[in-house]
This record gives sequence, C-alpha cells and structure tokens, in this order.
Amino acid sequence: MLAKQVITDQQGIPMGVFIPMQAWKTLTLQYPDIENADSDIPQWEKDFIDKRLAMAEQHPERLRPIENLINAL
Repeated sequence: MLAKQVITDQQGIPMGVFIPMQAWKTLTLQYPDIENADSDIPQWEKDFIDKRLAMAEQHPERLRPIENLINAL
C-alpha cells in the first residue's frame, strides 16, 4: 500500500502530496520513466491540458462518465 500524506492549505484544500522515499522507489521500479514523464510533452500540449482541466473545474456539470461514451459507441 502506498503511504502518502496530502498537503493542504489553511482552508483544508489539497495542494499536494508527499510520497515517502520507499514508496517513490517502488514506483520508479514499476514505472522507470516516471521521473521523465513530462519531458517528452511539448509545452503547447501541457498548456492545452491545463486549459481543459481549468474548464472542467469551472464547469463540473458538463462532465460525463466515460461509460456514457463507451455505451454510445
């Protein structure tokens, strides 16, 4: 089991996660490219993803379960 600590701000809003070194080592063994995961993604794509995530946060009522798409196909 991955022991983690969620770091929150003064209002209790999650801001980050602390992962103990042993858990991180286990993750890097299972996913050897994890430390370089974002180095292959162009900045324009990161910006696009950030924009879409912000839109989803601002309009959660527009989100639909993936099962709806799969069933429609």
